[in-house]
Amino acid sequence: MTDSSGGAGNTCYRHPDRQSFVLCQRCGRTVCPACQTQAAVGVHCPECVNEARATAPRTKSRARTAFRSSSGQPVVTYSLIGVTVLVFLAQLLSGNAVTREITYYPYATIVEPWRMITSIFAHASFFHLLFNMFSLYIFGPALEQMLGRARFAALYFLAGFGGSVAVLLLSPANGVLGASGAIFGLMGAFLVIQRSVSQVNRGLLVIIGLNLVAPFILGGNVSWQAHVGGLVVGGLVALIYTKTRNRRQKVLQILLLVAVAVALIAIILVRIFVIG
Repeated sequence: MTDSSGGAGNTCYRHPDRQSFVLCQRCGRTVCPACQTQAAVGVHCPECVNEARATAPRTKSRARTAFRSSSGQPVVTYSLIGVTVLVFLAQLLSGNAVTREITYYPYATIVEPWRMITSIFAHASFFHLLFNMFSLYIFGPALEQMLGRARFAALYFLAGFGGSVAVLLLSPANGVLGASGAIFGLMGAFLVIQRSVSQVNRGLLVIIGLNLVAPFILGGNVSWQAHVGGLVVGGLVALIYTKTRNRRQKVLQILLLVAVAVALIAIILVRIFVIG
């Protein structure tokens, strides 16, 4: 049975041609960035905003500021790009000092586990940085507007973490740095979300395939392990999002994301203490 409220749809109830994964916190309808109004918690659709304004006490000036229009800007995406560029500048200015402090070395996982995340912000060269940030600029805004800022941030960092875990499993002797694992996670998520609405971007499939096989053809110090790990985890996180879209499933969604993080940590512990 189709939910007449629109909460189960993948497109904005006012703009059927616009895909979105953000729901109105009051009525549960799917709303695109142009129709979202930021509330204290989540966003509201235009109808709920008008209803709230009509019933709000007019004697209090604060009632007029209860709702603020959402800018719709991909704040998380631009923040990630900005921080990554600043880290790269710090790498250049400090010689190799900053690079040594944030690169992920699998042998140091237990004593310095934070490197599995900090390495996402480090890059080996300008072109390495340029390629990853351009990819983030292409995929980030679309995903952030569809998923919302918090979900997008969770996707990015879980995918990056998954890439580091894959390196630990498949290439434990090599240190790695770069946002490639997280970027491939965004690509994987994009594919899963498109598949959920019966759309397949063949061009994206070609891009992912080329990037996966390029290290074997061209050689060089490219960590295909991080690419695969990020791709798998990103796709898994997106699958969770598509299956728990109803606002009543918010707690379940959070628990499943926590479960993914716990599972990755468990893999690390098994790799280090059991397999050795």
